[in-house]
Amino acid sequence: DFCLSRGLGDVYKRQDDLLRNRGYPRQVDRSSFELGRNLAVTPGKVVFRNELIELIAYRPQTEQVYEQPIVCSPPWINKYYVMDLAPGRSFIEYAVKNGFMVFAISYRNPDATMAGFTMDTYLEKGVLAALAAAARASGSPTVNIAGLCLGGTLTGIALAYLAARGQADRVGWAAVTNTLLDFGQPGDLGAFTDEATVNKLEKQMAERGYLEAHEMAGTFDWLRANDLIWSYVISNWYMGKQPPAFDILAWNADSTNMPAAMHSQYLRSCYLRNSLVKANELVILDTPIDLGMVHTPVYVLAAENDHIAPWRSGYRTTQLVAGQVKFTLTSSGHIAGIVNPIDSPKSVYWTREDCPPEA
Repeated sequence: DFCLSRGLGDVYKRQDDLLRNRGYPRQVDRSSFELGRNLAVTPGKVVFRNELIELIAYRPQTEQVYEQPIVCSPPWINKYYVMDLAPGRSFIEYAVKNGFMVFAISYRNPDATMAGFTMDTYLEKGVLAALAAAARASGSPTVNIAGLCLGGTLTGIALAYLAARGQADRVGWAAVTNTLLDFGQPGDLGAFTDEATVNKLEKQMAERGYLEAHEMAGTFDWLRANDLIWSYVISNWYMGKQPPAFDILAWNADSTNMPAAMHSQYLRSCYLRNSLVKANELVILDTPIDLGMVHTPVYVLAAENDHIAPWRSGYRTTQLVAGQVKFTLTSSGHIAGIVNPIDSPKSVYWTREDCPPEA
C-alpha cells in the first residue's frame, strides 16, 4: 500500500507539473516564501514612478548617512529584489546598515502595450530617470550606481552617454557585478544567440509584442540542464521528493517578460554585433556610445563559476573604460556570487592592485 500510494503521488506530481508548470519539474517550493515577510524585507517606500519603473527609497538605519546615495540598477530579466533577497543575504540591507542612502529601480513587467520600448527607453526612463529622482530626493547632485548583470550593462551605457553629453559628474562612482560589456566571448549563452535563433525569437515576439517570461527562463535553465532540470526529474518525479525551499530559486521563478523591440535591439547590438566595444557604433538617444570616454571610477566584480557572464569576459570591462578601475573575482556563480554575505565560510575572493590587459 505504501509503495502504491507513493507511486500514485509521483504520477500526480508529474501531471500537476504538466498542467501548471509547462511540463517541467518544479525547482522550488515557493509556498515558504512571501514578499515583505522573508524576501525583499528591507524597509522602504516608492518615491518616484513613471511608465517603466518605480524607484524605491530605503529607510536609513544609521544616525548619519553618506552624502551621495546609491541607485541599484538590477536586471529586468528578473525582479529587482535579487539585490534585497533575504535578511543576511541582501546587498541593500548591508548598504543601509553601513550608512548609505539607497534607492532601487523596480521595472514594470512588460505587456503588449510596451512592445515598442527600446534600449533608449530603458536608458531614459530607467537609469537616467532614477538618477534624477534620487538626486532630488537626497539633495545630492552626484549619485552612485550599483549595477547587476544586464542592469550593469545599462550602467556602462549610461556612463558613456553622460560622458558624451558633458554630464559625467552626475555619477560619482559605479560598481558593476557579473556584467558583460564585451560580448565577444559570452560563454554558453552564445549558443542561443546566433542569427537564426534571434530571427525566430523576433517572429515569436512580433505576435504578442513581448517575449514571455517562461521562454527566457527556460533558456537559462537549459544552460545548466543537469542542475536545473534533470536533477529535479530524478528527485521529484522518480524519487518522490519535495523540491527545496530555497530563496534564490524562489526569486528565479519570479521572472518577467521582455519588450519585443528592446530585446531584439539588445540581442543584436550586444550578442550578434558586440557593438559596445566599438566606439560610436551603438547610438542611444541620438548619442554615440564610446566606453573609452568613461573616466568615472568603476568597481568590477565577477564570479568564478558564472555561466551567464563568464568572469574573464567580465574582466574585459577593466580595459574598456578610461578611469580608475578595481577588479575582484569571487567564488560561486551568477547569483550566489553576489548574495553570499561577506562572512560566509564558503566564499572567497581574489584581487590585485593593477588590471593588466589579460585576466
